[in-house]
Amino acid sequence: MLTIKNTRKNSLIHSPGGEALRLLFNGSCDADVNNTVAQATFNEKKWIWVEDKKAGYVAGYITKDMGEQVEVHLNDDSIRIVNVNETDKMNPPKFDKVEDMADLTYLNEASVIHNLRLRYLSNLIYTYSGLFLVAVNPYQKFPIYTDEIIRYYKSKRHHEMPPHIYAIADSAYNEMLQERENQSILITGESGAGKTENTKRVIQYIAAIAGDSAGDSSNTKMLGKLESQILQTNPILEAFGNALTIRNNNSSRFGKFIRIEFNSSGQIVGANIERYLFEKSRVTYQTPEERNFHIFYQLLRGASPQLKSELLLDGSLNDYRFTKNSLKDIEGVNDSTEYQTLVDAMNVVGISENEQSDLFRVVSAVLHLGNIEVASSRNDQAQIYETSSSENVCNLLGIPIAEFTKGLLNPQVKAGREWVTQARTKEQVLYSIEALAKSLYERSFFALVDRINKAIYRPKNSSYFIGVLDIAGFEIFKQEEYKLEGIEWKFIDFGLDLQPTIDLIDKANPVGILSCLDEECVMPKATDKTFVEKLHSFWKDKSPKYQVPRFQQGFILQHYAAKVEYKTSGWLDKNKDPLNENITKLLARSSNQYIASLFSDYLGDITDNDKKNRVKRGVFRTVGRHHKEQLHSLMQQLYSTHPHFVRCIIPNEEKCPGKIDVPLVLDQLRCNGVLEGIRICRAGFPNRLSFNEFRRRYEILTSGIIPKGFIDNKVAAEKLLDAFKLDTSQYRIGSSKIFFRAGVLAELEEIRDTKLSQLFSDFQAHCRGWLARKAHVKRNERLRAAIIIQKNIRALNSLKANPWWKLFLKIRPTLNCTKVDELQRQIRLRDDKILIDKEEILKQTRQREIDLEDEVKELNDELEEIAGKCEQLSQSKKILESKMQDRGLLDVQAQLLAQQEVKNNQKEIIHIEHSNKLKRKYLYLQNISDDYLRSEQRTH
Repeated sequence: MLTIKNTRKNSLIHSPGGEALRLLFNGSCDADVNNTVAQATFNEKKWIWVEDKKAGYVAGYITKDMGEQVEVHLNDDSIRIVNVNETDKMNPPKFDKVEDMADLTYLNEASVIHNLRLRYLSNLIYTYSGLFLVAVNPYQKFPIYTDEIIRYYKSKRHHEMPPHIYAIADSAYNEMLQERENQSILITGESGAGKTENTKRVIQYIAAIAGDSAGDSSNTKMLGKLESQILQTNPILEAFGNALTIRNNNSSRFGKFIRIEFNSSGQIVGANIERYLFEKSRVTYQTPEERNFHIFYQLLRGASPQLKSELLLDGSLNDYRFTKNSLKDIEGVNDSTEYQTLVDAMNVVGISENEQSDLFRVVSAVLHLGNIEVASSRNDQAQIYETSSSENVCNLLGIPIAEFTKGLLNPQVKAGREWVTQARTKEQVLYSIEALAKSLYERSFFALVDRINKAIYRPKNSSYFIGVLDIAGFEIFKQEEYKLEGIEWKFIDFGLDLQPTIDLIDKANPVGILSCLDEECVMPKATDKTFVEKLHSFWKDKSPKYQVPRFQQGFILQHYAAKVEYKTSGWLDKNKDPLNENITKLLARSSNQYIASLFSDYLGDITDNDKKNRVKRGVFRTVGRHHKEQLHSLMQQLYSTHPHFVRCIIPNEEKCPGKIDVPLVLDQLRCNGVLEGIRICRAGFPNRLSFNEFRRRYEILTSGIIPKGFIDNKVAAEKLLDAFKLDTSQYRIGSSKIFFRAGVLAELEEIRDTKLSQLFSDFQAHCRGWLARKAHVKRNERLRAAIIIQKNIRALNSLKANPWWKLFLKIRPTLNCTKVDELQRQIRLRDDKILIDKEEILKQTRQREIDLEDEVKELNDELEEIAGKCEQLSQSKKILESKMQDRGLLDVQAQLLAQQEVKNNQKEIIHIEHSNKLKRKYLYLQNISDDYLRSEQRTH
């Protein structure tokens, strides 16, 4: 029987950051302590759980067995007789606060909620439940999300550390690297359960360890620019997309699927945020216990006076209709500080000041839209008497006030082939204003998400991704993989009989609720009443999941946990999502480029063809259909990933720490499929590895089993399984993977770690032995050297005491051998001096030789020049003499000139002879230098 050893290092709690680790280990260590007294008390009686409407389940022990009925003594000392089939068995005390509820001997709702309650009261907010991590909102801050905790959870297996959201994130990251497969982390739960906070922690952990793999420290302050930008998207999305609800101070009012892209080495190369199901109705309406989106409060309280002046904001929260009836403050939250955090985050992401101004401009315009006062005239037509708010709106949006007012009060609509002006009532105008405010904010939010994606998305460099999603209903993925791999499996239905409800909502034939709603949206005279009547005709008394309410206009659906009543007032208008096209055309031509870009799809005149296309788009692109297409795309994306599940639980409605409302938690556990997930984990095969990965990791455990050379990975894996002698019930072999029951891979990992530890220990022992032998040889050599030195020193000391040695030292200077040594020393000194003199003479001779070569070169140039002149003079003389002879006379002047020329020639000849003497002198010195060099060579 395979058993898993707990290798957790409790010494970690004494290290830096140990206080946070003690919070995580608290209770987990207590669960391992065998409480002898409690166990003995438990064994004395037959303890059971009895269902109770108020407390959920109450503990008690059987005092009398009456067949199918039993008498139970409850913990409150009351006695109750119940049917034995209505009771659940209780686990022994050693299972209290167990970290994985799949390890419970008796798996039932009572045992699960009891274990969860004990852990929650011990400040343990995370618990494993088979496939899932269950997270209970503590409603207080614990120091368990620090960089020190991140470092401890890095590359750890689940049983090595206490349950934590970091363990799920680490599993997803490592499985992505090892299996080369996209991962998804599905974080679900009701509003207020902590989905947003856990999503942030997942992104924080992944960014930290991915930055560490790139060579950075795990400290988030040391992260790269991209990792920091991804982390800083949270304050931006929370400011514009989150709000205070009755259950949650920071509830995300839109769905998001965050894809973190990685390269093949595990470094983050980009991210992408997909948004859906945005709750734009919150812009115009909130209950007194709720707030609008955070940005409205942050801007009004944190913006500078200069920015408020630019945005025409001169009032407080009580001065604007869309905020004055809401709850203004959140305990422990400073909106001014949050505004500065938002601005800092946008700067990190790369959103410029102009872009920030555009975003705030839309928020301000929405606030002023809510303050437009509409009155009714005598003929029930809408009128706007106070235009200050309208002027502020038009100033901010860059549109003309006159056309804006006309578009609201008297819009042009097409009747047949002609355009007619229509008068609107007060209610119609207010509806148009609210629809414009919601659409304006929604489009700006979508543009903001696109701008964030532009900053953090790098599609070309990505290889794999980890997606983080906050939605329920995807537990079927694990069972679908069994089917794809050809493994026999009886499917466990998470929703039990929920499929009829799903068909009732989604099916097209017979007509489901969504299909019926889309059909009514295109009918010319359809109303909310006709929609409900059509639904009743299709489903009343034809489905046990559909009921008709007595008084309200709507219908009742039986969901997994309970019945839910729906009021259909305004459904058709909300589904069609109509806008005043006179106003949207104005916004499309706005002088503000950002505002115009938000409504660019309304740009241009509406011709007959355009109108036809617009209506066609409205029919086939209703809100319901749009959401359905988004979810379909999301499903296709999730089917390509390996999922990890996190179930977030809200413990009580009062947001009170340390209190758990058992019936409330039970409803959430049932709706989230936690118990079904545990059953799948215990009955199924939650761990799986590809054949190649299984062979690569565990081939080291056997020797000689797999023959050398090529062998198919599936055949190799089967040989390894045979060698391990595993029970066949513990695994299944699929077409590309091996599936294992819970705990089997953990056992193999323990054996592998032991094997690797032994191999590394043997290698280290060999290395240490070689180093020890080398050090031993070196010590022996030093010892021998020390012995020789000591022997010589002792001999010297004994000589010093010998009188003959003393006499020898005194007569030694007079010995011939000493004089010979002195003579040799003097000869060496003389030779050294001669060598130095020779080198100096040689250096001077070489320098003189260079100088003489330069002088000879100059003399040769002068000699060549004089020789040329002599030759010219001789030729001139010959020509002159020949001319005089031809004439037969020689005048005195010619004779003088001839004499003067002869004298000059004589001077030139004397100069030439002098040069020749210098040249002979140079050659003589050169011969002397050559003789000296030859003599030196012979000497050496």
